[in-house]
Amino acid sequence: MKPLIKWAGGKRQILPKIVDLLPEQWNRYFEPFAGGLALLVELHNTGKLGSAVISETNPELYNLYMTVKENPLGLSETIERLDFRNDEHFYYSTRVMFNRLIGSEDHTLERAALFLYFNRHGYNGLWRVNRKGKFNVPFGRYSSPKIPVSHDIQEFSKLLKNVRILREDFQSAIEDVEVDDMVYFDPPYFPVSRTSNFTDYTESGFGLSDQIRLLKTCQALEREGKRFLLSNSCSDKIVELFGEFNIMKIRARRSINSNSLRRSGHFELIISNLNLENKAQEPAMTNTAVEKTRNSTA
Repeated sequence: MKPLIKWAGGKRQILPKIVDLLPEQWNRYFEPFAGGLALLVELHNTGKLGSAVISETNPELYNLYMTVKENPLGLSETIERLDFRNDEHFYYSTRVMFNRLIGSEDHTLERAALFLYFNRHGYNGLWRVNRKGKFNVPFGRYSSPKIPVSHDIQEFSKLLKNVRILREDFQSAIEDVEVDDMVYFDPPYFPVSRTSNFTDYTESGFGLSDQIRLLKTCQALEREGKRFLLSNSCSDKIVELFGEFNIMKIRARRSINSNSLRRSGHFELIISNLNLENKAQEPAMTNTAVEKTRNSTA
């Protein structure tokens, strides 16, 4: 099975490394930044997923997952009825219609179908809204983009049957985590440059104050003996904030850069209160390495 959507910052390329870092067993799996759910799908594919709790504050992404879970047939029929076209004029006129519906509690099928259309036909599969909460990603100009077919939607619906879907802030989403559960945080990454800030998934964004809240949440989990794994950008600020935990730097490819030549040669950080030593090919960062990264991040 593959994720239903493309998602900026998705983890498909480094999934094997993340899975290697997870413990052998856990009870419930928590993912409070749902996004494209690449890791959840990978855990399902490898037979490691039992019950799970996910949360997504983006109202349209939340609506998509709830619709897929509860009414997959209705969503498939709506996609067929809307007869989407890979045409620039159609894209922008449809975007106007979508922005009239966005955030509404009604028209759930239409909103979910439109979300899938824009995800596959918009530029780089981005989801971006302005300060008024209006979707503003331009046309992608792809030769033959494909929207998930009925079979894909039906199979993903089966996956979500054992998944509780919340629309809550990450702190609220993990309130009932227990010591035998596993939490994976994949927040909007802290920007490493002025042009790399892709945090506008909701109109409120995800800024430094939110990263600090995330740090305090991890510290609370550590005090309570609860396990977490977190991915974030390889930036000196993130190393400074999370330096008390175990940190591993891994090579990654950033698919959201408009210049394909600049999509490789980057690093991301895996941060955890688990022992990362001997769990993957990349070595965990020692305290000395953390200090060096604070001063000069690769």
